[in-house]
Amino acid sequence: MAVVTSHALRVAVTGGTIAGGVRRGLRMWRGIPYAAPPVGDLRFRAPAPVDPWEGVRDALEFGPVAAQDRKGQFLGPGTNVVTSEDCLTLNVIAPLAESDAPRAVMVWIHGGAYSVGSSREMPHQGEGLATEGDVIFVNFNYRLGALGYLDFTRFSTPSRRFESNLGLRDQVAALQWVRDNIPAFGGNPDNVTLFGESAGGNAVTTLMTVPSARGLFARVIAQSSPPNAVYPAEITAEWAQEYLELLSEEVDDSSTDSTSSEEAADLLLSSDVEDLVRATTRMQLRTPDHAPGTISLCPVIDGNFLPERPLDAFKHGRAHPVPLIIGTNDREGSLFRGRLDILATTPSRIRAIFAKTKKKARKALKAQYPGLPARRPAADFGGDYAFWYPTIKVAERHAHYARVHFYRFDIAPRLVRFAGFDATHGLELFALFDRMDNAFGRTMGALGGRAAFKRAGARMRRNWLRFAHDGTVDESWPKYTDRRRRTIIIDTVDRVEEDPRGERRRAWQEFVPHV
Repeated sequence: MAVVTSHALRVAVTGGTIAGGVRRGLRMWRGIPYAAPPVGDLRFRAPAPVDPWEGVRDALEFGPVAAQDRKGQFLGPGTNVVTSEDCLTLNVIAPLAESDAPRAVMVWIHGGAYSVGSSREMPHQGEGLATEGDVIFVNFNYRLGALGYLDFTRFSTPSRRFESNLGLRDQVAALQWVRDNIPAFGGNPDNVTLFGESAGGNAVTTLMTVPSARGLFARVIAQSSPPNAVYPAEITAEWAQEYLELLSEEVDDSSTDSTSSEEAADLLLSSDVEDLVRATTRMQLRTPDHAPGTISLCPVIDGNFLPERPLDAFKHGRAHPVPLIIGTNDREGSLFRGRLDILATTPSRIRAIFAKTKKKARKALKAQYPGLPARRPAADFGGDYAFWYPTIKVAERHAHYARVHFYRFDIAPRLVRFAGFDATHGLELFALFDRMDNAFGRTMGALGGRAAFKRAGARMRRNWLRFAHDGTVDESWPKYTDRRRRTIIIDTVDRVEEDPRGERRRAWQEFVPHV
């Protein structure tokens, strides 16, 4: 990024003054702190106000990414990327040209199973949206793993307090920063679209039900959200205890008394971050088999910051009544193979899920996945259980209170189909962010289908950007209701279907009627 020479790139924000740079006709500011470093006494505490600085702070480089395992269950950052607990920073991209009116703002939350990922993981992310759509793009880091998504409140003591939902609280703090500071970049704080994918999708559907997030965004786009991956405090308390035992093994502290809050607090606060990360990976690897269908690193229903299960809030109209685009990919579960497999896809995990319901409902649902538990139908079963069916429940419930548009992303380059992934989890990111011209994108398109995939991405961007500006989409994309269930299928040629896979949806309804 170009060295700052223009005074116009200096912006006064919470904490002090920052100086950005120019790249590809865009103004960019990187590594801006939106909260104090959550280190020392602030580990496992809610985000604190930004520490002010003197003079002009360079905002030319990304900040350190959240502490995470480089060689864990999921692909972590390369060795050239700095990881740190001091990670609460964000980035702003704005068109270089001045605007007569404040610009619409799009705030992106990255995915990564709440254990990996960052605001820098996809090069040039958001640049195309800012250029094509004349919007301001913001993305940010938030705490991951045990530091952000395990609930240690049971180990609080009078002198040392632990708080819940830290990653979720970070996200609210980032949105509050946007509300307070985006006018300085030419953005409209009253026209913010919040969007995210996977864990980021779970974040945005959950934030729609967090009371303190009310008014911080005008509309939402949820891509491949697992919206029911939010758990009661009694379950997360058990996971916290299990994690403490794993952490004790990592630091070789066999003397730790797991029943003592004081000793537990000592262990959590004194452990090196590397030990915390390694214990997190071990926790992730065991949870899918110990508690099939769950993901241990997720928000907790704490009765305060997150008062109820999001799906219940959507059902009763207590979610923020903002317009919503929501959807999933055709075969979400096909990505989760081998070490990546955290879904209900193995015979034992599927049996555990089936044991929760009546025989008649099990038989009807099994008929929707011929050959189960063979790999392909098992992948589809696990993906539908985690992503597709609960996403439908969000859409049908929220549609009673606000406009909803539903999509399914079906297109995939031929090589991706040949490998058996099809339109799998995360594939739409390469279309939406126009990443088919890099080396990986060209490889995916080596056997054909690259041009059609890029055109589908261009159509997605047009709808996403139009929605970000005024809450509308192309007139060919009707709204979704629980009576019509009209869904746009994003493919070589987009089409609208009414209640696609309706028989499967009804089988799931009987199988898990209270989701």
